[in-house]
Amino acid sequence: MCGRYASFREDQALADEFAVAQVADDVRLLPPSWNVAPTDGVRIVVERADRATGEITRQLRLARWGLVPSWAKDPSVGARMINARVESLADKPAFARPFAARRTLLPADGYYEWQAPSPAAGTRRKQPFYLHPADDGVVALAGLYEFWKDPAKAEDDPSRWLVSATVITRPATPELAHIHDRQPLLLAKGDWAAWLDPARGAERTLPLLRADGPRLVATPVSTAVNAVANDGPELVEPLEPPA
Repeated sequence: MCGRYASFREDQALADEFAVAQVADDVRLLPPSWNVAPTDGVRIVVERADRATGEITRQLRLARWGLVPSWAKDPSVGARMINARVESLADKPAFARPFAARRTLLPADGYYEWQAPSPAAGTRRKQPFYLHPADDGVVALAGLYEFWKDPAKAEDDPSRWLVSATVITRPATPELAHIHDRQPLLLAKGDWAAWLDPARGAERTLPLLRADGPRLVATPVSTAVNAVANDGPELVEPLEPPA
């Protein structure tokens, strides 16, 4: 699964990298994070109609991590939907509809995964790894987003609508399987436009679920990342070998 990631790049750098035409105001208020956790606010790249012109534009918007289906009774269900597996993406009701028309990219600098203890190697606790491109470039986590309307709030209350998102996961590549058997679906830059295109239906998008993403470097890091209260650039620093 993907349960933590880092997203500390500046908004303008992301707008340039993803060719974003519009950055939402609330996105600019989101601080950088080296320890993004479920239910946190996250930046997402989407292609949607501009409210003023009706023209489809690429936008950088804010969402809550953990998808809340439109039919959910309350948003708490989102905490259990931070990930969507490629194997059942087109079948589960919570994911099938957004997969057809509400696909998104979650910009990240890297993500974390925990390797199980190995008694044979003398390790007794899980070891966190920071997985990131060797050139420290941005990675695009493939995801879905959804809108949920709070029935307890007035129709004219702008906070009535909750935008939420989930990260799609796939079986890990052979290079990374020794750390964990799952990994996020990472899309190469050449696949971004096709993934985001809201007019591209689910059937035409299925091949992208098998697309090869960028190669990653696995860096062992401190267990400080285990606690969501910890945040800062020190979390991605390589773990010092024992003396």
